Amino acid sequence: MTGCADLSAPIVDKVLVVGHRGASALRPEHTLEAYRKAVEDGADIIEPDLVSTKDGVLVARHENEISGTTNVADIPKFADRKTKKMIDGAELTGWFTEDFTLAELKELRARERIPQARPANKTYNDQFEIPTLAEVITLAQELSASTGRTIHLYPETKHPTYFQSVGLPLEDKLVETLRANAFSQSKATVYIQSFEVANLKALRQKLGNSQPNWKLVQLMDARDKKPYDFVAAGDSRTYNELMTEAGMKEVAKYAQGVGPYKLTILNVDSEGHFEKPTDLVRNAHAAGLVVFPYTFRPENAFLPAPLKAQGDDTTRSTSGSITEIQKYLETGIDGFFTDDPAVGRQAVDTFKR
Repeated sequence: MTGCADLSAPIVDKVLVVGHRGASALRPEHTLEAYRKAVEDGADIIEPDLVSTKDGVLVARHENEISGTTNVADIPKFADRKTKKMIDGAELTGWFTEDFTLAELKELRARERIPQARPANKTYNDQFEIPTLAEVITLAQELSASTGRTIHLYPETKHPTYFQSVGLPLEDKLVETLRANAFSQSKATVYIQSFEVANLKALRQKLGNSQPNWKLVQLMDARDKKPYDFVAAGDSRTYNELMTEAGMKEVAKYAQGVGPYKLTILNVDSEGHFEKPTDLVRNAHAAGLVVFPYTFRPENAFLPAPLKAQGDDTTRSTSGSITEIQKYLETGIDGFFTDDPAVGRQAVDTFKR
């Protein structure tokens, strides 16, 4: 990082492209194939969301409920695992990773999570395994060797309060797994992110300065929402209060970055036109925090109206996605999450500030 008087400019030497769950616009998310495709398409970083198995192994899934991302519902031997649970205050029905051993999860195969938006990805259904964090690290190491550039990691702890409540805390396993491989232990930059606050603070206390290549990142949802650990503790604060100048200074006591929902940086009006940027990036940079907003997606379904291509919601608008990303690059962000790293790479490489 370099010193920077202009708080609306990036505070990193190079804006980084994060393959969000891999190249999830092109392959079923959170598979080794999606991560590999992300790197092939120019991602600097790959992002595994982490949940726990019954036997305490961290695996890459967007959620611990896996009926929408695997073929589990079609396997008769696992029919009796279907259940209801309260996850972060919401009742969910389905199959949950914490009710399966790793060996059992390895019998499952991944499926496209949003087939209505990405019908082409259904051709890859039932082909790929659920990877462990250790396998993702090994892949990043192998891809770093083959590409000649270090592929960094951006793991997210999913539902940490919930997993603590069922006796499967994520944090120690995360540290243990990252330290078990010399690549993640000392070579790659590892951004550890969470929508909750308490587990990041606990990680900061546990790690101290022992891992200078590991950075903690406070994820931030919409302004009116709350970190679930705040909800569980009866804390009335919202993410909006973390986004203020004072809030960012507090975040900087335990983290090195923030990952805000993109519309909290640059919103759009009812017709899809960009509004004036908020102070979020300036507030974060003033506190010394890098900013990695989420998520940029190339399909019409996810783009503001003026940037959509002719066609239906599944139609890809590469030029529209590039325009959207570059509007955010103008705000001074330091990196960003994209489902299509090839588009993200093109947006960065053709951007002129």
